[in-house]
Amino acid sequence: MRRRNKNGTGIIVFVVLCLFGVVAFGKIKLEERKKDLESKISNLESQLVEEEERAKEIRNLEAYVQTKKYIEEVAREKLGMVYEDEIIFKEDDK
Repeated sequence: MRRRNKNGTGIIVFVVLCLFGVVAFGKIKLEERKKDLESKISNLESQLVEEEERAKEIRNLEAYVQTKKYIEEVAREKLGMVYEDEIIFKEDDK
């Protein structure tokens, strides 16, 4: 009967060691995943800051586009328009 007790104890120790190994391996995998996710979070946070800055620039540009100064610049540069009392001097192509 003592022989059975030793075999039973050995099996229990083996099962406990196996469970310990599985838990330790799982913990290592979870720590690696945690590091990956933390780096992903920091990357996304920096992207968020960049996009917020970009959105601010777009809002500023939107406000500028609606100004009289911008409209005048576009009319002069792209459409070649001038005020009625302005005189334009052009060079000869010679």
